[in-house]
Amino acid sequence: MSFKDHFSGHATAYARHRPDYPADLFAWLAAAAPGRGRAWDCATGNGQAAVALAEHFREVAATDASEKQVHHAFAHPRVAYRVAPAEASGVDAGSVDLVTVAQALHWFDIPAFYAEVERVLRPAGVLAVWAYGLFASTPEIDELVIRFYRDVVGPYWPPDRKMIEDGYRDVELPFAPIEAPDFFMAKEWTAEDLRGYLHTWSATQGYIAARGGDPIDGEWAELAEAWGPERRTVRWPLILKVGRKAE
Repeated sequence: MSFKDHFSGHATAYARHRPDYPADLFAWLAAAAPGRGRAWDCATGNGQAAVALAEHFREVAATDASEKQVHHAFAHPRVAYRVAPAEASGVDAGSVDLVTVAQALHWFDIPAFYAEVERVLRPAGVLAVWAYGLFASTPEIDELVIRFYRDVVGPYWPPDRKMIEDGYRDVELPFAPIEAPDFFMAKEWTAEDLRGYLHTWSATQGYIAARGGDPIDGEWAELAEAWGPERRTVRWPLILKVGRKAE
């Protein structure tokens, strides 16, 4: 089965510059799960969600269709990594208390993935999917980042990205919904951290592949001036949907 690989070519940068998910998210999900035996983190990428889950579960199966992403993932004694697509994980049937998908559902064959989740989850098991869009900083910086997102690299965003832009509004999980609290991510960044993060965007990489130049170069003087020499706080609200399989 083929998959949409937008990140393998810059897996090291992805692991270095992407924001971390909040610890209280994983504590809440673990409390919602019917047990703490096993979780499956699907499309694990650099493994940041899998490692966080390992603080709450005895075992975490972490899969990704990208061999390079798995190679660069964070090691943890309770996380077992495997190269596998979302729709055919190789995880044992009925063995999982919690399935998580961080910033990846929009890349999947969603009906096939839901069938796989139904297979691997135990009764009353939980599926949680989340994503995040643009960060917020100051109005001036936000305006420049939005301009870069929309006008410079906008044509190079994969069509699937629209699901995130729509806030997963049309995503319907195959299980009974669970109301979740609001969670957000936050980082303290220098201007160079910002630049590193913008390079991890699939659209930035698509622009570079198509045109051969770095799209950030033409925008950097304004961005760097607006940012200044200090560290700034950036925040991303999480888009989170959670459902529970029938008992």
